Amino acid sequence: MSANVAEEAGDASEETEPETALETAKRQLARATAHVDIDPNVVERLERPRKIHEVSLPLRRDDGSVEVLTGFRAQHDSVRGPYKGGLRYHPEVTRDECAGLAMWMTWKCAVMDLPFGGAKGGIVVDPKDLSSTEKERLTRRFTQEIRSAIGPTKDIPAPDMGTDPQTMAWLMDAYSMQQDETIPGVVTGKPPEIGGSEGREEAPGRSVAIITREACDYYDYDLSETTVAVQGFGSVGANAARLLYEWDANIVAVSDVNGARYDADGIDVDKIPSHDEEPEAVTAATGVGEKITNEELLELDVDVLIPAAIGNVLTEDNATDVSADMIVEGANGPTTFAAGAIFAERDIPVIPDILANAGGVTVSYFEWLQDINRRAWSLERVNEELETEMLSAWDDVRDEVEAQDLTWRDAAYVVALKRIAAAHEFRGVWP
Repeated sequence: MSANVAEEAGDASEETEPETALETAKRQLARATAHVDIDPNVVERLERPRKIHEVSLPLRRDDGSVEVLTGFRAQHDSVRGPYKGGLRYHPEVTRDECAGLAMWMTWKCAVMDLPFGGAKGGIVVDPKDLSSTEKERLTRRFTQEIRSAIGPTKDIPAPDMGTDPQTMAWLMDAYSMQQDETIPGVVTGKPPEIGGSEGREEAPGRSVAIITREACDYYDYDLSETTVAVQGFGSVGANAARLLYEWDANIVAVSDVNGARYDADGIDVDKIPSHDEEPEAVTAATGVGEKITNEELLELDVDVLIPAAIGNVLTEDNATDVSADMIVEGANGPTTFAAGAIFAERDIPVIPDILANAGGVTVSYFEWLQDINRRAWSLERVNEELETEMLSAWDDVRDEVEAQDLTWRDAAYVVALKRIAAAHEFRGVWP
């Protein structure tokens, strides 16, 4: 491990509190700037979001009581196009989390060479505590509160943890009613019946599978002999696992919030409902391997580990116990900065989230184009276009890995920063 990496790992290890998404994003940005010729003034602008909207949301519960919740919308950088990013409903949503995730969205869009910047939003609430009518009222009120900040050429939300196509439909309807015209392009991830794209919900998992396949080929793994453990069996994890299984990979472990199932001989993941299809179905499944903990899944001796649940699951505390030969990030920010330094020292390749799960924002871009042109694409076209875009991004990042002997994360940041820096330099600074 280089002195720089060792020093940075040491700095991270001094922290007693869990690293926030914003802290991780800033550390990754600082590290990547050492590998690219970029104006320090541009870096200064990229270290912080341009705006963070914080709103109070009175929610009338079904029993008539009123509860005031907090919502955020962080907008990081829009030099390459409108802000773009998900909207999550989760009890642990914070201002810093939204800011950090918005930064990652900026890099993700630039890695994929999409004409978007980065944003992220959320409401501090447990969606399991909301009835459908309460969730609708909350979504419509949030839309009203941030209406001036969003729009098809300003900021385009999408589904994330705790939200879904129905949530986006409510948001689109509320915004459209306020604007007195139907504007499907204000959000992506909508149902196809109202301007959504075929294949959008499966896209992040599909891109994880595509990048896993390419990474296995790069490191000379025969996919049919490759063992894969997938933490999280929601939209990303389930779709990635099912596609890899279809391509003959050996999926030996999957998990949900309650625990995991492991079978060294392989699991038929088509027989297990995803979290969206049946919440917490993995541990409830019968006749499927042995039950283990999520923590044990992360330490299994497998060829590929795909953390596809939540952030900060691979940390300094467990990084030395991870036995996988390669990690492909399905979730946003599953690896802390300190853990990343340890994996680099151990020569464990980590394919970063900003590349691997970028299928979601890529198909969101396709959806946005379809809405603008009022012309829907077939699922076959969406998947073909996604494959093309993912392979192009993979090639760009791989070229930087080989040219500068970088980690995959550093290489992805270099690709992104070169594009963002060029846009900033051409546009300049408003006087």
